[in-house]
Formats: sequence, structure tokens, C-alpha cells
Amino acid sequence: MCGADKKRKKSIKMERIITSLLETDMYKFSMGQAIYHQFSDYKTTWSFKCRNTDVFFTKEMVDEIKRQIQLYCDLRFTEEELEYLHNIKWIKGSYVDFLRLWKARYEDFEISDDAECGLKIEARGTWLNTSMYEIPTLAIVNEVYFRMNDDYDKLLASFREKLDEKVRKVETGKYNLGAFSEFGLRRRLSAEAQELAVKELSKRKYPGSTFVGTSNVYLARKYDLVPVGTMAHEWIMCVGQGNHKHNPAYSNWYALDAWVKEYGVLNGTALTDAITTDCFLKDFQLTYATLFSGVRHDSGDPYEWGDKMVHHYEKLGLDPKTKTLLFSDSLDFEKADKLNSYFKDKIKVAFGIGTYISNDTCDEPLNIVMKTTACNGMDVAKISDDKGKGMCKNPDYVHYLNRCIKWRMENDK
Repeated sequence: MCGADKKRKKSIKMERIITSLLETDMYKFSMGQAIYHQFSDYKTTWSFKCRNTDVFFTKEMVDEIKRQIQLYCDLRFTEEELEYLHNIKWIKGSYVDFLRLWKARYEDFEISDDAECGLKIEARGTWLNTSMYEIPTLAIVNEVYFRMNDDYDKLLASFREKLDEKVRKVETGKYNLGAFSEFGLRRRLSAEAQELAVKELSKRKYPGSTFVGTSNVYLARKYDLVPVGTMAHEWIMCVGQGNHKHNPAYSNWYALDAWVKEYGVLNGTALTDAITTDCFLKDFQLTYATLFSGVRHDSGDPYEWGDKMVHHYEKLGLDPKTKTLLFSDSLDFEKADKLNSYFKDKIKVAFGIGTYISNDTCDEPLNIVMKTTACNGMDVAKISDDKGKGMCKNPDYVHYLNRCIKWRMENDK
């Protein structure tokens, strides 16, 4: 194990990690356009959390993370990048014009060592700005940590070896994944490793699998792939809970309604587990179930969830085979193969596979997140289908949200 051979570096100045503002996940642009048109006055707070109990960020790492985020804040979109975005059929010229002027603000960040893991990051400002910071920040934290905490060359060598083995198993038909994409930007080993994985996966043909694309817009453009991604939990949390006059148990209705207002039938994969899938289904009735092309799984038992969605479509009189289940929760090729085998004759299936593709090495990956913890001055929370995946600073608000959901589930027939 290369983790046993760690060589923690005292000080290092790395090359720029984020080299383009396209180096983010596609759903940041999907949500960003809708935020720009409908919620440009919303303010949010984002908080970083490291879930690994044995990870510590040194002062030298924190200093390098600060420097890398400052470098990121100097970037601007190029005209070629903006033209690429404008050619995506659901991106509008008004949003492209906004991006032409957009620049990240380092002043929105608070970065210090005041945390148990040695790294505290918070971002505060307009939702338009702070939403864009999440993915580059996590990519920076990952790469700084692995380059300064480990023998990076050994990590990369093990990454290459494991990647070659993965590709062989898909090429030989051991794993049949159907349609799958790479979703690993936020937890990648490095920019180098993620690009290597995307390049290798995209240049081959597979008997029972199709590599569709990547969530990394920069790599999608570079390798002529589909940039994949629609909405994240922040969309449901902020749209549904950011207006304090709303009952938060109806968060999904407000979020779905605003999405349809922006996109109609385009760009339609709905995320189900922001305040539990059962509560989501209260709002995902015939109109939205018809307009959205599918739904995304991100917590809970995937088989139970998938069967529940198939049954829901059937109950509404919709043919499940016209809809797609997108699985994206902690997948590897073996899990995806089994899910594909189970569901492929019932409904369309697709997979977004993250850490297993972008950071599978001889050492443990970081389990880090950066989540919305406040919107318009008040708490917001996620109540997922898995205990432990939520993140909120105020237990009283979580209790309130749970009570609202419970009341609705018991009384809103």
C-alpha cells in the first residue's frame, strides 16, 4: 500500500490546478442559468466538511489551498469557451453574456486551520457566485492533499494500473454497464488522473457498455464528449427553503416548477432525495413525471429506489421504458453491472460513476463535501434517504424540517 510510504512535504508550490472556468461539473451551468434568471438576489453560505476521521491538513496544505483558490479567482471565460456553452441547446444567450462578465471573488472565501481536520472553508455571497465555487474548491483540496501528503508518483502508478484493469473488464464484457458517464471531478486524485481516465474510457468500444460522457465540462469539450448534469441538492434546498414563507416539505414542488419554467422538457433529470424520495413522489405527479426524462438516485438502497420509481411511473400510466434511472451513489463497475442487469428490461438505466473512476488508488480517497448550509440568512438542510449524508449546522432546523415532512406525509393525501 502506498499509503504506508507517505512523504508529507513541508512546503510546495504546485502548478495551477484549475486552468479553466469550464473545469466544473455540468450541473453548475444548468443550475446557474436558472439561478441567474429567477433567483439572482439569493444569498447563500457554503461549508466544507471532511468526513475522514484520520485525515489532517497541515498549515502548508492550507496555505497552498489558499494560493490555488486565489489562482482560480483570477480566471475568466474565453470567447471560445463561451461559444462552446452557447452551442448547448438549452443554454441561453443572456446567461452566456452574464458569464462573459463573471469572475470569482476571493473575498467570498474564509479559509483557515480552525477545524478538527485542520481545514475550514466557508464561502458567503450571492448564490450565483457561491454555487460556482464548490467543485473547483473540492478539486483543489483533493489534489493539494494527495500531492503533499503522499508519494504522488506511486499513487498515480497505482491509479494507472487499476484503470487498465477496469478498462479490460469492460472491454471483455465482464461488466456490462449500459450507458455510463464519469462524475469524479470533485473527488479526483488530480487533474492529470481524471483526464487520463476520461481519455482511456472514451477511445474504446465496449460490447455491453457505452461511455457517454463526463460531468467535467472542460474535458467534455476537449474530447468531444457529452457534458452530463442537471441539478444538485442545492437546487431543491435553496429554491424550496430559501423563501422563508414556503413550507419546506414542499421544497420539491417549488424546485421542479422553477426548473420547468426555465427548461420546459429539456435538461430534465430530477434529483429525488433532497428531503427523502417518498416526499419527492408527493410532488412528482403526472405533469412533472411526463416533462422530466428521468430521475437520479443519490442515496438509499438503489434496488428499492428503482423499483419504487418503476411502480410510480406505472401508477401514473406512464411507460417506464420511456424514462431513465440515473444511478450516481458510490458506484463501482460491479455495482453498476448488477443494477443494469436487474433494471435494463424494466426501464432505461444510466450510471454516473465518480471516485471509482477518478481516484481509485492504493490509498483511501478523501470523503469531502462542500454544502449549502444557509440561504437568505437562515438554515437549509438535506434529509436524504441515507442517515449521515445530510449537513446542517442547526439541529433545531433539521428537527423542524423533519416535522414538516412527517406532517405532510401523514396529512397531505
